[in-house]
Amino acid sequence: MAARRRIPEDEGRSAVRAWRQAADRSAVDRATVATAVRHTVTALAESAPGRSVEVRVPPFAAVQCVEGPVHTRGTPPAVIETDPQTWLAVATGETTWDDAVESGDVRVSGQRTDLSAWLPLTAAS
Repeated sequence: MAARRRIPEDEGRSAVRAWRQAADRSAVDRATVATAVRHTVTALAESAPGRSVEVRVPPFAAVQCVEGPVHTRGTPPAVIETDPQTWLAVATGETTWDDAVESGDVRVSGQRTDLSAWLPLTAAS
């Protein structure tokens, strides 16, 4: 079952585009960053359906994705967490998954936390 898209497609793509085109990304308004993050994590959940990994991009979004053992309560066995700027850079292909993990900008724990098969999200940007 596909994740329910909360952000209209055109709004999500527009927010990602605005973030990508900004000369100073740290100055992009909070609402635009939030929309871009929510749009891209939803796109990830749609391209990698499942509930074995939780991807967290605080304070804007968290999704479960990737096939495997399902958890129903508490912290999932596999967690990925990063900040919005790093997530958008990885989601759009400006930073590779491996580089972001190696630098510590993306923190992973548990199995199935290599998202490089689904990133960058070409459908999201």
